[in-house]
Amino acid sequence: MTGGDRVGRIRTLLEQALAPDSLEVTDDSHLHRGHAGARDGRGHFSVRIVSTHFSGQRTLARHRLVYAALGDFMQSDIHALAITALAPGEPG
Repeated sequence: MTGGDRVGRIRTLLEQALAPDSLEVTDDSHLHRGHAGARDGRGHFSVRIVSTHFSGQRTLARHRLVYAALGDFMQSDIHALAITALAPGEPG
């Protein structure tokens, strides 16, 4: 699967599970070429997501919601994921 396909799949999974008000997914894999963890073909991504599902949740719980939404894709296609998860109206 290519980086663009992975971005699309990440976007779809997060949209289905968390109905975000805002979602940005970036493929950062090119920044990690040669990195030992990147050799297996999985990618590095950044996600900025705003969702009502995060209201009243602490950072760890928000990240767990993102990981749960991505499910097995975390194991098969994602090596590293930088997450910014916000509730509507929060700065960030």
